[in-house]
Amino acid sequence: MPKKPTIDDARLILELYDLRREPELRKARQWWLITFWPKNADDFVKVATTMGSEENNWLRQVGSYWGIAVSFVLNGVVSEKLFFQLSFCGELYFIFAKVRPFLPEIREKMKNPDLFLTMEKAILGSKMARAQFEKVEARVAAMREQR
Repeated sequence: MPKKPTIDDARLILELYDLRREPELRKARQWWLITFWPKNADDFVKVATTMGSEENNWLRQVGSYWGIAVSFVLNGVVSEKLFFQLSFCGELYFIFAKVRPFLPEIREKMKNPDLFLTMEKAILGSKMARAQFEKVEARVAAMREQR
């Protein structure tokens, strides 16, 4: 995965960041970060299988956005060093931390072994990302207990 950052990497990161300002994606991100706190796999599956609902659209939109974005890192299109900066992808870590405790069960119930797989490979496959993620994961776990 490692590659030296270039000007093109910086431009792509800025484009990805700019896409996050799109109004519907902004609503979807807000829902994921503030409202959606699945306590178990069933909470996730309920939203994921309620096709046509606003929450289902938001679940898929944010998941797809980050899945596509991390695929750029996994395929060497963008620098891991730039991409995994907490200031850019802290949200990615936060979202993945919300589902990771029951990810195997979610995959089984959804009959989709690839669900969140690109996120998982990118985060856990990078020493830098893994270190950042562990910090965020601990905070998310503490926040989950307070809910």
